[in-house]
Amino acid sequence: MKNVPLLKFTIGIIIFIMPIVTVFSQQDLSAKEIVKKADDNMRGKTSEADITIKIIRPNWSREMNMKAWSKGDDYSMILVTSPAREKGTVFLKRIKEVWNWIPSIERTIKLPPSMMSQSWMGTDFTNDDLVKEASSVSDYDHTLLGKETISNKDCYKIEMEPKPSAAIVWEKVVVWIDSADFLQLKAEFYDEDGELVNIMNSSDVKEVGGRKITSKIEMFPVDKEGNSTVIMYNDIIFDIPINDNFFTTRNMKQLK
Repeated sequence: MKNVPLLKFTIGIIIFIMPIVTVFSQQDLSAKEIVKKADDNMRGKTSEADITIKIIRPNWSREMNMKAWSKGDDYSMILVTSPAREKGTVFLKRIKEVWNWIPSIERTIKLPPSMMSQSWMGTDFTNDDLVKEASSVSDYDHTLLGKETISNKDCYKIEMEPKPSAAIVWEKVVVWIDSADFLQLKAEFYDEDGELVNIMNSSDVKEVGGRKITSKIEMFPVDKEGNSTVIMYNDIIFDIPINDNFFTTRNMKQLK
């Protein structure tokens, strides 16, 4: 019984230092590790998603619906399911190659790196933003600039500069990642002249498939007032088995 006070004291010390250890372990994360945790949060090992994209212009707007599949950093597939004019259009990323199946002309086109900077189907996102030929983890160098508050959340502010070997649209990207849940809440995209081109905001945090995600992503071109594109995740399933053979040019023509 003489050891009881000592035991209580020891347990008290452990309980006291556990939060401190957690805080320090997060503080010790490198900028690259923070970006990877945020990237993994939205991807999982695999994912299958139902997505709506709304293009907003000063005098009109239109919507597209899509299904999207991903496996790690190397594989992704996007199938446009509506409207009728674009229905059946497919984009495939396989390792570093990107392909586009166009049902109206029954052709599969391999997209060169030069096309990755172009608008994805008339949206304010580029082909690279949606299909993600470039990896936010391996194709950039990362610098932690400090912390800032976004939407009442403490965030890591990180500058991402493309590596010389990476064919990337942007001169740099600055991202804000929530330090509690590792969700990217904001990103700024700069061109080769250092001018801010696009701002992307992420919101509507939901718990889906056992993990938190930002279910609404809005892209705003800074020099086009009234223009924006909104991506909404209607549903997403993580970590279901998907064979590598699903992500083939042959399968692009068979998706429904």
